[in-house]
Amino acid sequence: MKILTVILLVLFFALMISVGLYSRQKATDVNGFVLGGRSVGPWLTAFAFGTSYFSAVIFVGYAGQFGWNFGLSSTWAGLGNAFIGSLLAWNILGRRTRVMTQHYDAKTMPDFFGKRFDSKSLKIAASVIVFIFLIPYTASLYNGLSSLFGLVFDIPYWVVIAVMAVLTGAYVIFGGYMATAINDFIQGIIMLFGIAAVIISVVAQNGGLVEAMKSLSAIEGDAWAGAYSSFLGPDPLALLFVVILTSLGTWGLPQMVGKFYAIKSENDIHKGTVISTVFAIIVAGGCYFLGGFGRLYEGNPLLKINEATGKPLFDTIVPAMLSTLPNFVIAIVIVLVLSASMSTLSSLVLTSSSTFTLDVIKPMSKKDMDEKKTVLIMRLFIVFFIVVSAVIAIIKDSNPSVTFIAQMMGVSWGALAGAFLAPFLYSLYSKKVTKASVAVCFVWGCSIAIFQMVVSLAKISVAGWGPIFGYIFKSSINSGVVAMVGGLLIVPLISLFTKKPDPSVVDDAFSSYEKTITVKAKDSLNYDEEETK
Repeated sequence: MKILTVILLVLFFALMISVGLYSRQKATDVNGFVLGGRSVGPWLTAFAFGTSYFSAVIFVGYAGQFGWNFGLSSTWAGLGNAFIGSLLAWNILGRRTRVMTQHYDAKTMPDFFGKRFDSKSLKIAASVIVFIFLIPYTASLYNGLSSLFGLVFDIPYWVVIAVMAVLTGAYVIFGGYMATAINDFIQGIIMLFGIAAVIISVVAQNGGLVEAMKSLSAIEGDAWAGAYSSFLGPDPLALLFVVILTSLGTWGLPQMVGKFYAIKSENDIHKGTVISTVFAIIVAGGCYFLGGFGRLYEGNPLLKINEATGKPLFDTIVPAMLSTLPNFVIAIVIVLVLSASMSTLSSLVLTSSSTFTLDVIKPMSKKDMDEKKTVLIMRLFIVFFIVVSAVIAIIKDSNPSVTFIAQMMGVSWGALAGAFLAPFLYSLYSKKVTKASVAVCFVWGCSIAIFQMVVSLAKISVAGWGPIFGYIFKSSINSGVVAMVGGLLIVPLISLFTKKPDPSVVDDAFSSYEKTITVKAKDSLNYDEEETK
């Protein structure tokens, strides 16, 4: 098994680096390095969106955790990711994002806010939020790699992190967004086949789907008998919060929305919508469905128990499930998880470096920065962000008592989505959104996340806070949902009572939608040919 895994890994790494070298010609200027020249097709964009969405965190961590807590009903989280996080996101955000960001020549989310509201302060504030909360989010991508590699290799965890970080950094530095998009496509194909192979193997190992569900239905655990094989599981409300956080949250994440900046045309958006949704159904739906069988492996020696809570360490559930599979399947899974982690890591560090360079360093520079120097600085910051994330991951693994890092990871998603989702969405559709409402939403999203982190770190009991506040701050999942949904109410409400936006700024923004363009009939059927005769 070790030899087979090494061969697959060497081939995989060689392919990733080759793509990076091949893509160098498209990464010579800022537009090419950050957005691939805004000429990326539907397949590459859809796979880039999907692979940035689903990392090793979902396959190893979330699939194990939510599968253990909710059983097969955790599959709803995967379907929510597909239909809310992908299908609706592409339909509601895709085209308008592409049109307005091109109109402004905005390459990052902070740059968009700065130009959409003619506000340097909003641009800087958004840049700071991205910088603070994307780094711990990036570090979380290494979670689960240790236990999976432990199935095959007897090597220190820091070596795994270092290899993944160096190889990811290499192809992103060489080829920028285009290298990331092409590699995301390759990694996405690996993820699709890998997930299918694992599900088939696990179900077959448990006597087939019917027998596996019968075994699962006999387990009571912390709930009633049959809860873990039921339609909505043992805790439907908690499941709903998981679905909302992991699905709606993508609408406000800079690294996800940024994929719409780069897509080539309207027709490509339609194709990308379908491809992205199907990809999410298979990968996300498959991961959570697989995790639903986790309780069948209780007693497996690789399933470690948290002595303080008596519950399993969630990152060990999926590795325990995989440990009994054929060697070939385990080798594929190793490559699958690396693919998932590297694709998301590349997207995050490219987003972080471009945001920090274009929205902070370049405006502060006293001398004009040409394209070549700007791209060089972005490459340097890619190295910086990868090194920092790898160091954080190593520190967290070697010092389990350092809980601050783990808590920061948990609130990153909620903070970013809570701060950005509502302002970004409303900015694409409404002329009434004010600067003040955006600023308040930034503060709201970050404050909820930071408060949740304090509660968790200090181990403050929320039992006496009442049924509402106690439930909200019970976990970062619940508070993250409140941050996002609250933002959707805050922005229009604050806009009613604050200074109205400058009409010229608003008219300029929405003029991008009113431009008349001429396209070929094969790209857009916008008239009835018979009526023109």
